Amino acid sequence: MSKGLAMRNSARMFLPSALVIVGSLAAQEPPPAEWVDPSTGRRIIRLTNEPGSASLYFHQNAYTMDGDLMVFTTHEGLSVVNLQTHKIRAMVEGRVGQVVVGRKTRQVFYIRDGAVCATNLDTGATRVIVAKLEQQSGSGLAVNADETLLGGSFVEDAKPQPPIPESPAKPEEHSDNPPGKGQMMERRLAEHIPMALYTIDIKTGKINTFHHSTDWLNHVQFSPTDPTLIMFCHEGPWHKVDRIWTIRTDGTGLRKIHTRTMDMEIAGHEFFNPDGKIIWYDLQTPKGKEFWLAGVVLATGEAIRYKVQRSEWSVHYNVSPDGKLFAGDGGGPTSVAAPGNGQWIYLFTPHDGALQAEKLVDLSKHNYRLEPNVTFTPDGKWLVFRSNMFGPTYVFAVELRKAP
Repeated sequence: MSKGLAMRNSARMFLPSALVIVGSLAAQEPPPAEWVDPSTGRRIIRLTNEPGSASLYFHQNAYTMDGDLMVFTTHEGLSVVNLQTHKIRAMVEGRVGQVVVGRKTRQVFYIRDGAVCATNLDTGATRVIVAKLEQQSGSGLAVNADETLLGGSFVEDAKPQPPIPESPAKPEEHSDNPPGKGQMMERRLAEHIPMALYTIDIKTGKINTFHHSTDWLNHVQFSPTDPTLIMFCHEGPWHKVDRIWTIRTDGTGLRKIHTRTMDMEIAGHEFFNPDGKIIWYDLQTPKGKEFWLAGVVLATGEAIRYKVQRSEWSVHYNVSPDGKLFAGDGGGPTSVAAPGNGQWIYLFTPHDGALQAEKLVDLSKHNYRLEPNVTFTPDGKWLVFRSNMFGPTYVFAVELRKAP
């Protein structure tokens, strides 16, 4: 039998099963539009219709200040959902990354084909801020409080670099512990590749680079209230780095926020309080043993610690718009708190130095290779998260008040 004939016969053999798979995918029903979680009594709604749609990373703002619109990613680009009417509009076509919404100007900022762009969420008008951004291979974009600057980190060495987990091929996919991540983190930290921070003037496109370093700089965030204050991290295995830092946009005022005090202590997944006065982060003393949601008051240096039970630890935490409540997205079987970590969306209330947890959404069928990345809506009434508990990824919201 000729090679070509053998291949054709092989194709005929596999074609029926392929058709069954395609037919099964085509016939797959979307998740319910709304339901009440039977184990928690909380109402859950599905915000997106397209399989593979996803909300943004937990510290990347997706909402307008009025709270009427939320941006999310799709396989085709970016779309926006009206949180009152649930109407969805496609906004941006093409492969985009580093997405963040400006609260005041109602623009979404992103990088597409190497260009930094801004699209108005009401009109759809798009403006190119920088035609070709050379400052890539790092972390971005962040937008400052008065929406005059964008910021990020970048690799100054021109040699090709391996991908970084926080900027994966598919932006909506993350993992708290993918295969080989530990070795990659160790290797990348040891390479001491030259990096720096940068800002972009949104009006003129002018780029300023500063804080040149051979540390691995990542997770750049602007203060929500101080337009000149940047938070960033020294990336790497958390037990080997003093991770959380702040600096001014002119390169002055470098400040370490948390110093490790014991072997294997870890701190990370840092984020600002809505008023910009506190930086919050996951703290473990040491790793996998004692769990805390910790904070530092920027004005005084005061340390805050809320005890978290192992079973209620989360990959990411977040804080409500009024700063009174916290939320968590739970953890999977390979997370740092395993075994025994709960697969839930949690609502936390601080009380007597600890976080009291309420379970909102059962994520026992969720695969934590995709991080849920929970966020509060601007009105503080819902928690938004992404989940693959029905197979494909969609964006959902759970109501904080119990269903009647």
